[in-house]
Amino acid sequence: MTRRRGNILTLIAAMVLAVLTAPVTGCNTTGCTDNRSSLLIAGFYSSTDRRAISIDSLELGGVGAPNDSLLVSANERPSQVYLPLRSRDSETSFCFHYAAKALSDPRLNDTISLWYTSEPYFASEECGAMYRYRVHRFTYTTHLIDSVAMRDSLINNADIESMMIYFRTQK
Repeated sequence: MTRRRGNILTLIAAMVLAVLTAPVTGCNTTGCTDNRSSLLIAGFYSSTDRRAISIDSLELGGVGAPNDSLLVSANERPSQVYLPLRSRDSETSFCFHYAAKALSDPRLNDTISLWYTSEPYFASEECGAMYRYRVHRFTYTTHLIDSVAMRDSLINNADIESMMIYFRTQK
């Protein structure tokens, strides 16, 4: 009887230990990237020599975005931007306003519009659920933007530059 009682106590102790340590070992994020949202990453390039560039005096925002919040303000010098797509819509547009004094005319603003499908996706236990997007078509204006290219039409949480935006630059 004592031996059986000892086995039961050992089993109970092992179960309690497993319950107490589960939150510590169960929250492992090694299987998930830091970016837990599916965001389109766009890089900026010179159309003259195809090199990566930083853009100064750029204000970038979503067209029709809630609260008209800016994704990039004029005091930043980004070489890449994260462009969030709307999971409830099939189209999102972004406005590029050049705030430099010589270029601040709204008629020089550029717009990039994307059409896509979104689907909920369960990535893993570590990452959870998120949306992924498949871009089917995009358009852009060409005031200061020369051209736009997509490397990959699938937008997920991978830290990969999917879009390249080529700006007209001077040497």
